[in-house]
Amino acid sequence: MAEAKIGVIGGSGLYKMEALKDVEEVQIDTPFGSPSDALIVGTLDGTPVAFLARHGRNHHLMPSELPFRANIHAMKQLGVEYLISASAVGSLKAEAKPLDMVVPDQFIDRTKNRVSTFFGEGIVAHIAFADPVCNHLAGVVADAIASLNLPDVTLHRGGTYVCMEGPAFSTKAESNLYRSWGATVIGMTNLPEAKLAREAEIAYATLALVTDYDCWHPDHDSVTVEMVIGNLQRNAVNAQKVIQETVRRLSENPPTSEAHSALKYAILTQLDKVPAATKQKLELLLKKYL
Repeated sequence: MAEAKIGVIGGSGLYKMEALKDVEEVQIDTPFGSPSDALIVGTLDGTPVAFLARHGRNHHLMPSELPFRANIHAMKQLGVEYLISASAVGSLKAEAKPLDMVVPDQFIDRTKNRVSTFFGEGIVAHIAFADPVCNHLAGVVADAIASLNLPDVTLHRGGTYVCMEGPAFSTKAESNLYRSWGATVIGMTNLPEAKLAREAEIAYATLALVTDYDCWHPDHDSVTVEMVIGNLQRNAVNAQKVIQETVRRLSENPPTSEAHSALKYAILTQLDKVPAATKQKLELLLKKYL
């Protein structure tokens, strides 16, 4: 099977990477079912990269339907150590305007129906999650954005991403509540990914692409799919440039990440007491500790 140390999950509007060369479609089975779509493995300027369309390339999966565990497990199977999540978001702050890019460093979980752990069934693990993204990887992404001087794009380093259940957009009351919390952007997908990537000992960072002002802004219409799609298409072009530059920087100087040893002190269950079936299911995550 093809291998790649760098993975990219493409959100709404980013269903393929135009610049990928020597492309191979990889169908991966995981103990947690099938991923959202086939993974595409190719090279960006000679560096192997694995790409996955989060919602499927035809955008047929709702946020609540996403096979988060399968998606992250598939990346792990390919050898991914650094995962960049490109995601469409609404802005909760006037200064983060449509077409801007935010590289968040915090999350708030407002989801209700998501499984966001690989553990259970006879094994308990509690990862440290105070810093839910890898700051080193986030720094590489932000530096890549800054170096490109993209027209119409302002970079916002840091900020809080509210992860809501969806699929409906926020009410005005909710939007204003999240603003009162000091949150920067809102989306529907990244928190389960970040938790599972940490459990899988993969460094994770979000490239948040602002499409709209959610519904709180008095001078802007409430968010509609039509408005979002127009900005998504412009964002997707910019996102591909950022990803290409990020991959170039990562390949030249891959950072150390605390995420790469996240399970070292996280597992509470004695491994010799874990049921054999569970141990087998989690072998990819546990093998260096067994």
